[in-house]
Amino acid sequence: MSNLLRECQISYLYTMLDIVIEARNAAISQSMKVKRILPFRLRRMVGPFIFMDHAGPVNDVPEITSSLDVLPHPHIGLSTVSYLFGGQVTHRDSLGVEQIIRPGEVNWMTAGSGIAHSERFEDPSALAGGQLEMIQTWVALPARDEERAPSFYNYTPDRLPVFTDKGIWMRLIAGNAFGLTNDVKTNSPLFYLHVILSKGAIFGLPKEHSERGFYIAKGSVEIASITYHAGQMLVFTKGADPLITAGEDTTLMLLGGEPLGERFIWWNFVSSRKERIEQAKEDWKQGRIKLPPSDDKEFIPLPDERTGPASSAPRPEPLS
Repeated sequence: MSNLLRECQISYLYTMLDIVIEARNAAISQSMKVKRILPFRLRRMVGPFIFMDHAGPVNDVPEITSSLDVLPHPHIGLSTVSYLFGGQVTHRDSLGVEQIIRPGEVNWMTAGSGIAHSERFEDPSALAGGQLEMIQTWVALPARDEERAPSFYNYTPDRLPVFTDKGIWMRLIAGNAFGLTNDVKTNSPLFYLHVILSKGAIFGLPKEHSERGFYIAKGSVEIASITYHAGQMLVFTKGADPLITAGEDTTLMLLGGEPLGERFIWWNFVSSRKERIEQAKEDWKQGRIKLPPSDDKEFIPLPDERTGPASSAPRPEPLS
C-alpha cells in the first residue's frame, strides 16, 4: 500500500470517527471486576446511553461466591438494561420483583423517581467454566419521565427479532435499527443490538439515528485498514457510513439514538437537575428509597463524598 493511499484512508477514517474509548478496569462488588466503557470524560453519552459495563467472563471464581454479589443499591432517573452472554444472575428490587436473568433476555428496569435493586450470583453451576458474562447499560430518561413510577420488564429471546445473513447474526435488544423493531418499552428514540460476525464478514451501522457507536466485546474489526480490538468503543460522527470488516470471529454491541441534552450523574443517580441528585443522596441516607423486600438485610451505603465513591458498587465518575 502506498503512503499516499494509507494517508487518504486515515484521513477518511478520521472524518467518520468521533472518538475511540478504551475500557477501564473497575469493580462493582468485592470480587466482581468489570470493564467500564461509559461514561468517559471526553464522551459522556451516546444517544441516551450514559453508562456501559462489561463483566466477565469470570474465570477466577472466588471461594466465597457471594463476594461477587452486588448488594442492594439505589437508582433514579434512568433505566438499567441487563443482557447476559452466559451464566445467570438473580435480580431483586423494591417493587418486589425477583427475576432470574438468563442469556439472550432483555431485563429493563426503569428507576424513575427511585428504586433499589440487587444482583446476586446464587447458582454455582452458572459460574463454572467462565460462563458468566454480561453487559449492563444505563439509558437516561427524558426530563418528562425522570419522575415516573419505577417498573421492571423481562423480555425472553423469542420476543426479540434475530436477523441472519452470510457471516452475520444479530439480535435487536431494543429500539429500531435496520428495519427491525420489537416490543421492548423505551422512552426515547434509540437502538441497541447484539451482533456476531464471522471472520471476514462486512457490516455497517444503522442509519436511523444521529448518534451511533459500537463496543467490541470479543474479537477485532478493521475500518479503513486500521484494526480495533476487544475492549474498545468506537463512536462515529453524524452521517458517517463506515465499512466494518471482522478480522476474526467478533462480537459487537451496537448502540445509540437521539441525544437528550445535559445530564448529571453521581454514583447510581442520573438527572437533568443537579438538585435532584442531592435529594436522591439524602433519600438513600434517610432510608426513603425502599429496599427489595426479599433482600433487605444489607445494602450499599452512600459513598463518602470526601473520599469519592467506594469501589463496592457500580458507579461512574460524577458529571458536571
